[in-house]
Parts: sequence; C-alpha cells; structure tokens
Amino acid sequence: MCEQHRTEFALGTSSVVERRGPRPRKPAEARRAVERAVAERCRATRTRCDQAALSDALLVASELATNAILHGGGITDFDVDVVGPGIRVSVSDGSDELPVVHPPVDQQGRRRVGGHGWPIVCRLSRDVQVTDLPMGGKCITALVPLS
Repeated sequence: MCEQHRTEFALGTSSVVERRGPRPRKPAEARRAVERAVAERCRATRTRCDQAALSDALLVASELATNAILHGGGITDFDVDVVGPGIRVSVSDGSDELPVVHPPVDQQGRRRVGGHGWPIVCRLSRDVQVTDLPMGGKCITALVPLS
C-alpha cells in the first residue's frame, strides 16, 4: 500500500466533483476525460498547461482504470476534477480487495509480468485514498500535482 494511503468508509454519495461525460470503460477513455478536464481548466484560467504534469495525471488515470478492469471487475464509477494545483482522479470498482504491491520477482527469482500500476500511482500522486463503498466495492482517489 502507498505511504500516503488512507482507508475510510463512505456514507452516501462522494463529495468528489462533477461528472464530465459518460463513465469510461477503457483506460484510453479515462485518459481522454483527464485531458478534457485539464484543457477546460487551462482555457478557463488562461494558463499554460504543464505537459509533464499532465502526463503524470494521464498515467495515473490509466493505471487506476486498468487496475479496476483487471482486478475489480470493471469501472463502476469515474470522476475527474482539477482542484487548485492538482488533478483529482477517482475510479470505483466492485471489488473490496485493497491494492497490493508484489515483489518484482517471484519465489524462484523469475521476473513478474505486470504489477507496476499501483507503485506508479503511489509515486506520482501527492495523496491516495481508498474508500470502501456502502454497497460494496471501493473508490480509489489520487491527487496528482499539476505543477
């Protein structure tokens, strides 16, 4: 688990953000939602978008979406919002299982395929929150700095 990780039980609806279109079903759709949100904020504030920071947010959204699909039975909800100096990405899935970090090699010393998504999310995010949902499943919210 990330060092920045917090787990809490959510009652009612999430306090996170406004919906920006249909729920993504694929990582590419999650990335496009993040691009739109950041582009809207940059236009509204007439500021230049930091491309390196945007790349980090795109990677985090992609990894969260991929993990929800591979390990959580699919994306059940998705929100993105630009808040202050960062972008908050929330991805929900139907699994109660918390993300785990696996060693890069197995017990026989062979390199594992995959298993890099959660460490990437933890490294690029300033804050990561895992919230249990009242009807089962979880919501993972990551705040990625945009500066």
